[in-house]
This record gives sequence, structure tokens and C-alpha cells, in this order.
Amino acid sequence: MSSPKVLFGFHAVGVRLKTAPQSIIEIYYEPTRRDARMRQFLERAREAGARLIEADGLRLAKLAGSHGHQGVAARVEAVAQVRTLDELLDELEARGVKNPLLLVLDGVTDPHNLGACLRVADGAGAHAVIAPKDHAVGINATVAKVASGAAETVPYFMVTNLARTLNELKERNIWVIGTSGDADKTLYQVDLKGPVALVLGAEGPGMRQLTRKTCDELVGIPMQGAVESLNVSVASAVCLYEALRQRA
Repeated sequence: MSSPKVLFGFHAVGVRLKTAPQSIIEIYYEPTRRDARMRQFLERAREAGARLIEADGLRLAKLAGSHGHQGVAARVEAVAQVRTLDELLDELEARGVKNPLLLVLDGVTDPHNLGACLRVADGAGAHAVIAPKDHAVGINATVAKVASGAAETVPYFMVTNLARTLNELKERNIWVIGTSGDADKTLYQVDLKGPVALVLGAEGPGMRQLTRKTCDELVGIPMQGAVESLNVSVASAVCLYEALRQRA
């Protein structure tokens, strides 16, 4: 069994209360915070049967590794999830999901960016987020906090060889679309209704060359102002919600 981990912030702990309350070992909260949000949170925690422990801000900061805990932190057990990307895709196929939507992040190493990307992926209904093991950040407490619970709901797969994984997706008839500022087509000129993996690189360097070459197609996000690119989480939102719009 894996070691317990810490979640902090109302969203991250609240989603765990909603989706897997039995996995919560204990919740620490700041008793001096008595606003409506805290009262509602504690009421939900008590209804779920969670063990509640009073803790001052210093103890919460030590638990969370951050002062952005909002007065709430929890020690939780890991929740069993699909272990591999192949298992997820097989499960989607068995459930009759014909058009999976995947987000691929190449070179995103900032936990705030990853957390925001996971939150966007959850909101847009993406089935998974994929990243390379050697050019990416893993799920940590900061990612979980920024993701506002999406780190608990969106499968995140870190793969050994991203180019090989993209080729395996293509073998499953998933169209691999990369984003690039110098692409001839825009995002709005491609069909995103079928099985799609949207590939985005880190802000600045973008996708690595091998990742770029592996894509079936490259598209750009139109930029009308002075800035040359968007933050990767914002670009992810633009791409995923365009896919969602087309599928609707």
C-alpha cells in the first residue's frame, strides 16, 4: 500500500470528500476561521464521517508545505485508479466511448501550470492527460491545490517515451494534433469531433522536435495582439473547449 499523502485547500479536500470519503484518514482545520465557507465545509466533513482535528496556521503550513492551505488540509490514502494508458483506452472502448479526447503536455514542469491544465481537462471532459516522465512535473500537493480537485478525477499518465506513446495512439486511430505558432492551419480549421490527442508544449520552447514530427497535423491558435503565445494552461483551455464545442 502506498504512503498517505496530503491534500490542502477547500476544492482539493472537498472533491475527495465527495468522491472517496472513505480514503480520508483525518482532516485538519483552523478553528479561528469561522466564515460561511468553513462552516459549510465542516458540515460536509462531519456528514461524511471524517475525523476532524483542530490545527493552527503554522501546523497546517507544515502539513501542506505551503501557506495557501485556506485553513484546511487532509491526510488521505491513495485512491485506486486505472494504472496504464492502455487500460484506460481499453476501458473507454468497452464502455462504448468512440471518440476519446486526450491532452498531451510536452515539457510542462511548473506545478501551477500542470494543476491548471488538469482543472481545464476535467472541465472540458478530457479522458486523460499524458506527459513524458523526463520532461514533466508529477502530481504533488501544489498541483492538487491548483487543480481544485481535478488531480483526483483526471487520469494523469507519465510515459517513458512520448513519441512512441503518440505512435501507439495513432495505431488506435487517435488523430494526434500538435499546436505550433508557425502552423499553416488554425485550431478552428480542423475537425476535433473524432478520437483526438491534443499536444501542447511548454510556454516558450514549445514541443520538442521529435514530438512535433510525430504529430499527424499541426495547428495554431490565432494571436491578434502583441504577445506571441499563451500560457500552456490557457492554450489547453482554448483547444479542449473548441473540441467540446464541436462535439456538442
